Amino acid sequence: MGDVLAGFHAAWEFESDSVLIRFERGIRTPRLFQSIGERRIPYEALAAVTLAPGKRGTVVLHASPRPGADPLMEAAAGQLKDNCDPYRLVLPGESETLAEYYADELRPLLPEDTGPTDDYLVAPPEGRKEFKAYDGKATFDGTSASFRWFWTGASSAKWKAGDQTFRVSDLSGVEWRSPEVFDGYLRLLRRPNGVPQPAQADQDPAAVVFGLGYGPVHESLPFAAAVLGAVRSCGPAPVEAERPPGRRDPADIADRIRHLGELHQAGLLTDAEFTAKKAELLAEL
Repeated sequence: MGDVLAGFHAAWEFESDSVLIRFERGIRTPRLFQSIGERRIPYEALAAVTLAPGKRGTVVLHASPRPGADPLMEAAAGQLKDNCDPYRLVLPGESETLAEYYADELRPLLPEDTGPTDDYLVAPPEGRKEFKAYDGKATFDGTSASFRWFWTGASSAKWKAGDQTFRVSDLSGVEWRSPEVFDGYLRLLRRPNGVPQPAQADQDPAAVVFGLGYGPVHESLPFAAAVLGAVRSCGPAPVEAERPPGRRDPADIADRIRHLGELHQAGLLTDAEFTAKKAELLAEL
């Protein structure tokens, strides 16, 4: 086809084997769309295409992805609001005839098998993979996900466990609960090792919890999708010897020691605990 159908907040460019969705930037565009930028959706990743009336005289062209085809939608697990669904193109009512034409053109291009897929057919969103949760900062470099705890928000269980780094090969998936609900969180699911993960996310060193302004959808959901994509491509966890941790950033060590000092002055750490933890941090330099 090669044509472009422009709607509110996005434009769909139809190609021979995929649709390229480009999201607009602007104060009225959902921040998730701005974070994603653009996505290429192969037709084989779609299960159906529908056209239905929208709100305030609009029409909505909706492409439904196959289960397991898109790590972003798998991580979202049905929690996204309609206005943040990247597979919905909202158009003015006068574009209904044109939208119906493209819907009719798309349907024959969809695969006969629209069931679950074993491999992701849509690439995870690109861009920065870090965000601040309520109790820590999460970062992902493509091979490992790390949580650095904030002493002002992290539970004692997480503080005692220390900062965490998880290799993708040691993970089986990700559980994301939207920050728009009361108890939102992002949990890294570890491969079975005989040690159960705590049920409560605020007690689990493999999870960060969200709060008002912490872990927003446009940051934490692409993060979760990126980890899922890496886990799926990694395959079964290899058996290898435990590797010693790498050297820590001196600035990070200094920051943590400062936090320790504040806890010590507040009476939350004894002299012995402060000395032991400080020595442990200095040993990582």
